[in-house]
Amino acid sequence: MSEILSQSEIDALLAALSSGEMNAEELKKEEEIKKVKVYDFKRALRFSKDQIRSLTRLHENFARLLTTYFSAQLRTFVQITVVSVDQLPYDEFIRSIPKMTILNIFEAQPLEGRMVLEVNPNITYAMLDRLLGGSGNAPNKIANLTEIESMIMEKMFIRVLDNFKEAWKNIIDLKPKLEVMEMNPQFMQIVSPNETVAVISLSTKIGDTTGMINLCLPHVVLEPVMHKLSAHHWFAGQKKVESADYDNLKKRIQYASLPIKIELGTSMIRVSDLIQLKVGDVIQLDKQVSEPLKAFVGETPKYYVQPGLTKGKLAVQIINLVEEGVNMDE
Repeated sequence: MSEILSQSEIDALLAALSSGEMNAEELKKEEEIKKVKVYDFKRALRFSKDQIRSLTRLHENFARLLTTYFSAQLRTFVQITVVSVDQLPYDEFIRSIPKMTILNIFEAQPLEGRMVLEVNPNITYAMLDRLLGGSGNAPNKIANLTEIESMIMEKMFIRVLDNFKEAWKNIIDLKPKLEVMEMNPQFMQIVSPNETVAVISLSTKIGDTTGMINLCLPHVVLEPVMHKLSAHHWFAGQKKVESADYDNLKKRIQYASLPIKIELGTSMIRVSDLIQLKVGDVIQLDKQVSEPLKAFVGETPKYYVQPGLTKGKLAVQIINLVEEGVNMDE
């Protein structure tokens, strides 16, 4: 993909050409020279673009689930969005996160290996402040969590892993389990330093506090399901789920109970006559004996029927459907 220039860079380039500082012929020669792209074998690209797109879609759903969950738990405005999905060496990921942060190390059977959910301390302390009755402001100084604070946050992040399971259910049925919550990245070694990991960065806003939540997924852990992250498999899986949901809905509707009533006819009488009605009185309806009756399903007219008897019991025979805009009474 060619590099895209900003408007200021374009203006500077045109000014240089106009002043003679740059020669258009030299630029053409440079274009003709074969460009060499540097490839760093320590930063091996193990995830294809297609797989990165699938991971993005997966975790956009994860971000929506987290937004709903945190909003309900913290009772405040929460906004979580995916800002990037990158692949980089694990050592580079460790260097990129703060020296003092919240690291939730977890497993997700049947996948083998460990993954990490890193939560910026600002976000963690804002959550704690809300859970303990505060307004959700993060302290200026970040310190180690107390035992009580650690227990509160562990329970919170265990439920976060339930949302992670929900987001991945179309790919694989996971059973995530929180192993340990750590604060120093130097004590966390889940894979070798040069192992490629996918890092999903979630921009998080809780009230007036902002920060990042990073999800680190090693390639070696995801390798058994990498083939399922292709676009073809993703959309095929989505169609299967939609088809299964449709079939289940269809079965439930088939067994639903609906009231059916037959309207013999209508009549208008005075209230005084209604009060004086007694056994044996006759009320004249607006229907002829030979006219079909209307059968209602719920409150909707559905069929034209003919009354009669079958095996000594009252019954009706369906003779036509009630079509919108058509009235057989007329």
